Amino acid sequence: MDTASGFESFRRLHQDGILLLANAWDAGTARLIESLGAKAIATTSAGVAWSHGYGDGDHLPVTRLAATVADILRVIRVPLTVDVEGGYSDDPATVADTVARLADAGVAGINLEDGASPPDLLCAKIEHIKRACARAGTNVFINARTDIYLRALAAPGARVEPTLSRAARYRDAGADGLFVPGLADRDEIAAVTAQAGLPLNLLLRPQLPDIDALASLGVRRLSAGSDLAEFGYGQTRHLAETFLRSGRLDAGATTAMDYGALNKLFESR
Repeated sequence: MDTASGFESFRRLHQDGILLLANAWDAGTARLIESLGAKAIATTSAGVAWSHGYGDGDHLPVTRLAATVADILRVIRVPLTVDVEGGYSDDPATVADTVARLADAGVAGINLEDGASPPDLLCAKIEHIKRACARAGTNVFINARTDIYLRALAAPGARVEPTLSRAARYRDAGADGLFVPGLADRDEIAAVTAQAGLPLNLLLRPQLPDIDALASLGVRRLSAGSDLAEFGYGQTRHLAETFLRSGRLDAGATTAMDYGALNKLFESR
């Protein structure tokens, strides 16, 4: 997919229904997820960081992120959106340069979070990114993540108002979407979708309403986040422990993909 059509194709995926994003962490998992019919690929910052031996939380060197993105773009044909955490810098110009380079490489969207920082900082980062991408002629989709719920930055029952306040600021700065991990209450979801003025992205949690209910509430994206990576590492740990203890694998613990089927995913890529 060429870069220009990737930007527009990814934007259209937010217009109707719910975009399901099963987050990948390297080229192999991205290609596997794409082969299952995914309309777009998203990365998990945690999974990408772990795969390179770093902890999550803006510790990953940008060079490693860029290399991972290049590997993923080489093997997939659907749009890619990348979790860039806080942009790996508190300097808006530096963040904008990083995102502009990713967009120039073919990345259609990013997630950019406020974390524990004041919203002014994320607004500045968004504004700088918009200007940098405009100069380059790219149109990356900025999914602004606010951590009001995830970090409990307001008391339970009093989180909608500060979430909407930040949503308005990020929208005015140029954000294209709103990611609110931790938001799960049906009434609060309805309030945010009705008033945020941006397509709402939620993070998969057991207490969320089912997919049909989320669609009826106006949710536009649902992300698996780091869950797939966590399960993958959990299964690997179990199998490795069994092997190191007994010299055998616990074949009943999981289902292995066929070697040939896996290899075929990467033919002619």
